[in-house]
Amino acid sequence: MNLAQSIQLPRAGGELYTYELGRSAAFEVPKGPLKKRIAFSAAHVVCDPFSNTDPLAQSKIDFKATMEYRYYLWSLGLSVAEAMDTAQRGMGLDWNASKELIRHSIAEARAVGGNMASGAGTDHLAPSANVTLEEVEAAYEEQCSYIEGLGGRIILMASRALAACAKSPEDYERVYGKILSQVSQPVILHWLGDMFDPQLAGYWGHQDPDAAMDVCLRVIRANADKVDGIKISLLDASKEIKMRRLLPEGVKMYTGDDFNYPELIRGDDQGFSHALLGIFDAIAPAAAAGLHALDAGDTERYHHILDKTLHLSRHIFQRPTYAYKTGIVFMAYLNGHQSHFRMIGGAEGARSIVHLSDLFVMADEAGLFINPDLAVERMRKVLTLSGVNE
Repeated sequence: MNLAQSIQLPRAGGELYTYELGRSAAFEVPKGPLKKRIAFSAAHVVCDPFSNTDPLAQSKIDFKATMEYRYYLWSLGLSVAEAMDTAQRGMGLDWNASKELIRHSIAEARAVGGNMASGAGTDHLAPSANVTLEEVEAAYEEQCSYIEGLGGRIILMASRALAACAKSPEDYERVYGKILSQVSQPVILHWLGDMFDPQLAGYWGHQDPDAAMDVCLRVIRANADKVDGIKISLLDASKEIKMRRLLPEGVKMYTGDDFNYPELIRGDDQGFSHALLGIFDAIAPAAAAGLHALDAGDTERYHHILDKTLHLSRHIFQRPTYAYKTGIVFMAYLNGHQSHFRMIGGAEGARSIVHLSDLFVMADEAGLFINPDLAVERMRKVLTLSGVNE
């Protein structure tokens, strides 16, 4: 046994077992743009580990490392969805920091020819039942204006403030109708389920997802010329397929389903989904290789690559789902894309060492380690800090 390729990992309760890494070769990703699907990776941010601020109140971004990861995603042919929930938007990343991040990313995307879109929301407006619809509209207008003023594309994010103050589905139709009437180019709408953000429960004015879908579809149909597509993150493939078949002609479905993305992206005889996924940050080379295989008509290879990542994705996005960012950043650390495992808001502590150890195994089984020796070395450091002694 090659000791550099084996490691002692903990099970729940503290029992250790020996795991020997596989011999999966790195993915070879063809050069050039993707042809059959648009694929956005919602990208994470790297915090500055040497910033002498309270990480729970004022974490700072390491822009050099953060941008380098975006260069990596663009080099694989993926697009970047900036300042979304994967970047800890609303969970450590506020609007002021988001503005700087968006400005940097738009400039760098323009310089290297990368495709991207940025999240516009209302997160500088504190959610409250006393907030008015006019205040929600003004908050959306401020963020949309900022992004468009930089020449960027908009992903119109769900609003906690609107969820807190809306009295009826008609309130959603009013707010979205006003904002969509003002944007200069079509946007991607984002319907984020409450498993990702509990404050968005009852979005579109209904707890029932089918009734909520009806409201969302009314908004899209009334403003179809201003809607490029919609990303739904409900972790329910049947709901996505149902909605996909009801969208107006020309409006795209972008899957946000981190549990079922291979089948949704492949599609069926009635259509398919494009992608806007947080998991694509963690499995970027596999995602790119699989989508290039789909471009070539090789659906067998497409599924061979992406189906092996599902176990990992479902693990990373297990409940509480909103803690998935910890696993995303941990993958970037293990693969050498950043020098540390520190996160905005101290979120590196949101998952247990057993969870991270299981993630390590699943990532290896999916062939996602660029340098297995480095991954083992870094995993050992995290284990030691957690009290695990081999």
